[in-house]
Amino acid sequence: MLEQLYTAEEMKAAEAGHDVEELMARAGRAVAEEAMRRFPEAGRFVAVCGKGANGGDGRIALEVLEAAGKAARPAEDAPLEEADVIIDALFGTGFHGDPREDAARTIEAINSAGAPVVSVDLPSGVDASTGEVAGACVEAAVTITFHGPKVGLEVAPGRFRAGDVVVADIGLEPLDTEHKLVTPAILGEIPRRQTEQNKYTAGTVLVVGGSRGLTGAPCLTAEAAFRADAGYVAVAMPDSTLAVFEQRLLEAVKLPCPEKDGRISPQAVEPIVEFAGKAGSLALGPGLGRGRGPSEVVRLLLEQLDRPIVVDADGLYELEPVERSAPTVLTPHEGELARLLGEESEWVAAHRLEAVRRGAERFGCVCLLKGADTLIAAPGQGVLVSSLGTPALAAAGTGDVLTGIVAAFLAKGVEPRLAAAAAAAAQQLASTVIPQSGAIASDIVGALPLVLDAPV
Repeated sequence: MLEQLYTAEEMKAAEAGHDVEELMARAGRAVAEEAMRRFPEAGRFVAVCGKGANGGDGRIALEVLEAAGKAARPAEDAPLEEADVIIDALFGTGFHGDPREDAARTIEAINSAGAPVVSVDLPSGVDASTGEVAGACVEAAVTITFHGPKVGLEVAPGRFRAGDVVVADIGLEPLDTEHKLVTPAILGEIPRRQTEQNKYTAGTVLVVGGSRGLTGAPCLTAEAAFRADAGYVAVAMPDSTLAVFEQRLLEAVKLPCPEKDGRISPQAVEPIVEFAGKAGSLALGPGLGRGRGPSEVVRLLLEQLDRPIVVDADGLYELEPVERSAPTVLTPHEGELARLLGEESEWVAAHRLEAVRRGAERFGCVCLLKGADTLIAAPGQGVLVSSLGTPALAAAGTGDVLTGIVAAFLAKGVEPRLAAAAAAAAQQLASTVIPQSGAIASDIVGALPLVLDAPV
């Protein structure tokens, strides 16, 4: 259910003891063969080769291309503008930081030449171990990487520079890595309803959220929890919004709560805690509203409840660490995680791996950073990367859907890191089985049973 994701140091360890010349020969041939397969009409190939092993891979690729009857030249001998395909072999897995001025000019020339780029191992300018891009970076059409995918090819912003990624086998043995890539097989770890179960033992979820004007979010969360195979879902909401929930949610139980200014007030904590005694998990925050009252509700529930809780959306606003004996999962997007860490959202976007790990350590719980490369971190453990989705997920409400799925899996007793990763995979896979244009969050909800019932 998890595949290895290699850092630069882990690749160095995997290559240790092997004949470097033989590895380069295999790598160079793999690059040439994939380049010809991808661009069968191309006759002129120009390679930009650095001084290290990555450059050696590129030079061998030129030899293979020339032997196949192609016009294949290094950039010193042929203008990039005349190439049908450019091979980027400037930097390899050892690169990190900001390219020097001369290298940055070369990268800019590659990107402006107008020809598709085939990158060797990684696009030059991407940090293999983090996905960070500190300066100029090649925009590849395809990347041929060796032995296994690198962290920098799956984590943004590096993943968005890599184009299509092809993994070429160069004869190395697998190595257990710190970070892992989530596969669809992870859904096989999620319990399904059994014949002997009833609605309570199949998983019970309590959603706490909603305020005047923000009732859609908790409705999506509740519906997603049901569709993620929870047997019983209830919603605690402000009393004045009850009519909306009665119309929208037929199957969910409703718990009208004391409110102030259309939002759940701290006076609601006692009845929510009492009701939560029957819940397997809580989804806390969708549509809750912001301000001192809602923040106080979140803090008190985290402190007083011994149930697994997933906190999202308004529940994350002004959140401070709370010591809990029960599992906690936070599901922020970049802007929310930035506020939790005291950073700018641009910093989180540029340092996603570091940011999600800092979030997990600061709050002492599982932290799921949403995005095309959803990252799941837990204190003292490697990061899980789930990147199975489509652009259909770029729609309002999909975060609320994810919260409901996480809550359903937690209610089934799934360990929180696994529950978060499996929930991300389920939502992303659901995005692949719906029409892409005009997709909305409710489409994802409806598709969840299809992916949960699919063979794994």
